[in-house]
Amino acid sequence: MSNTTSSVQRADVYSRVTAEIIAAIEQGAGEWRAPWFHNGSSIARPTNVSSSKRYRGINTLALWAAGFAAGYGDGLWGTYKQWQDAGAQVREGERSTTVVLWREVQVSPQADNEDEDDGHLRMFARAFSVFNVAQVDGYERPVTPVLPEAERLAHAEAFITNLGVKSEFGGSEAYYRPSADTVFMPPSTSFRDAASFYGVWLHECGHASGSKHRLDRDLSGRFGSAAYAAEECCVEILSGLVLADLGIAHHPRPEHAAYVAS
Repeated sequence: MSNTTSSVQRADVYSRVTAEIIAAIEQGAGEWRAPWFHNGSSIARPTNVSSSKRYRGINTLALWAAGFAAGYGDGLWGTYKQWQDAGAQVREGERSTTVVLWREVQVSPQADNEDEDDGHLRMFARAFSVFNVAQVDGYERPVTPVLPEAERLAHAEAFITNLGVKSEFGGSEAYYRPSADTVFMPPSTSFRDAASFYGVWLHECGHASGSKHRLDRDLSGRFGSAAYAAEECCVEILSGLVLADLGIAHHPRPEHAAYVAS
């Protein structure tokens, strides 16, 4: 596979997924609510029916958007064949959602003239069409246990602590200061509930992930700039992804409208 062919295929997959996310958000935009805000239920934790593994990254966002727009109440998804293997049948006329599976493939010099090293590994993106459990007949999902609130919040505390990002508490503002590589947070009592506290804390830790010695994103943008908007979108989605994985509800903060406007 040549570099050009591989790049075109990746771009096609990205385009399909991006278009579906945008269409789903626009379809469900009566009273605008981004799909990464959720109630902590199973719909917020997209899972594959065959492997029981959770979808990750852009796939989570794509399935959130599709589920939000269609009003699904469950986050169980699978391909047409996977539902058949589970004894279910996708209903005629149901529309699929695109997800991406990354595989490592070995490329030989004969297949890629620009690569002289035999056995070179390259990532290859392949698109799959999946359907939600609400789109099939003949399947009954087993009851899944839900962690008690105290255990979920303790799990969140442990997760954030293990990130290794220095955090200081006090004052009335939440922000990340790159020069000190420190997240500054108001005390937890300043928030309307524990979920809001952890959501904001993860949001600011998300900014810390972009520091020079971590992911090296552009943190120089000021409010209203394209760089600022991109960074805010990045960490808002990050916060939603992590809270969904922890099983904690994630609701918009009052100042979220400013991010959306930006």
